[in-house]
Amino acid sequence: MTSKSSRRSLLHGAIFAFATTVVCWQSAAAERSPVSAGGPALQLTQEWDKTFPRSNKVDHQKVTFKNRYGITLAADLYLPKARGDRRLAALAVGGPFGAVKEQSSGLYAQTMAERGYVTLAFDPSYTGESGGEPRNVPSPEINTEDFSAAVDFLGLQPYVDRNRIGIIGICGFGGMGLNAAAVDKRIKAVVATSMYDMSRVMARGYYDAVTLEQRTKMLENMSQQRWADAENGSPAPGPRILPETLTGVTDLTIQMYFDYYRTPRGFHKRSPNSNGAWTATAPMSFMNMPLLTYISEISPRPILLIAGENAHSRYFSEDAYKAAAQPKELMIIRGAIHTDLYDRMDKIPFDKISDFFAKNLK
Repeated sequence: MTSKSSRRSLLHGAIFAFATTVVCWQSAAAERSPVSAGGPALQLTQEWDKTFPRSNKVDHQKVTFKNRYGITLAADLYLPKARGDRRLAALAVGGPFGAVKEQSSGLYAQTMAERGYVTLAFDPSYTGESGGEPRNVPSPEINTEDFSAAVDFLGLQPYVDRNRIGIIGICGFGGMGLNAAAVDKRIKAVVATSMYDMSRVMARGYYDAVTLEQRTKMLENMSQQRWADAENGSPAPGPRILPETLTGVTDLTIQMYFDYYRTPRGFHKRSPNSNGAWTATAPMSFMNMPLLTYISEISPRPILLIAGENAHSRYFSEDAYKAAAQPKELMIIRGAIHTDLYDRMDKIPFDKISDFFAKNLK
């Protein structure tokens, strides 16, 4: 594990480089998926294009539904084949931040469907196969709403017990999931793995190392960028989140993300982290809208936070655990780093996650 002082050097690297280097946007627009802006007819792929093998224990289908803002979301619905005619507990799964449903969230969803749950892995608004223009825009409010819209969809299905719905949030969508659970009382239990508080990291940087002067400069740059976007009629993309190669890169966190998003292990053409860029002004709405303000109001519904022992992001889960009210649990995975909990089947504690939902979605 690296020391805390050396970790602070990661502030200018890794997946959130755009938050501190917003003046270095690219001239080329990020790749756009062939979807309409929240319209009813999305162009969805029908072939199996996930980063994980298909299970013969579940049925899979593409579905769409609208969120409260009228944006049409695309999702993968997984159903256990041995489901009979019972109403089952259901799980909405989102994340990581900048990933798509063909990556980590789909793996979680398919695995939990194998264990008897109806599961839904969705593409957040403005990304992947979901609708919304412009492309590759994150939002603390809209992405929180995406979880609730997934709960809407699940609760309308005749094979789902709408009183037994939970959520799983991975990485940045761990924080969004906790925010959704605080406000949406239909969510009966929440698991957050490798959790990031996106509002905190964008506003203050890793380990809260951003100074007021640096924060002010970032906001000044993004404020000026809005004039350029208004004049051009469309938002400029920010810098590429990850480099094209690791040549000369010594930052361990960048190497870790590269190993997942830019290699056959986790690359997906529709993922902003694999093959695109967020807009240059993407951090603005996160920087003064703390996501976890009301985390204690999830109680008396239970929270399970899971983090890697050697994850640079571990402190987010530890601090969320301190702020949450009971019932709550923090599970540290020995020897694991942040992205191990994206797809490493020997690291992700699916037995624990299954037991947690079995206990709390009765």
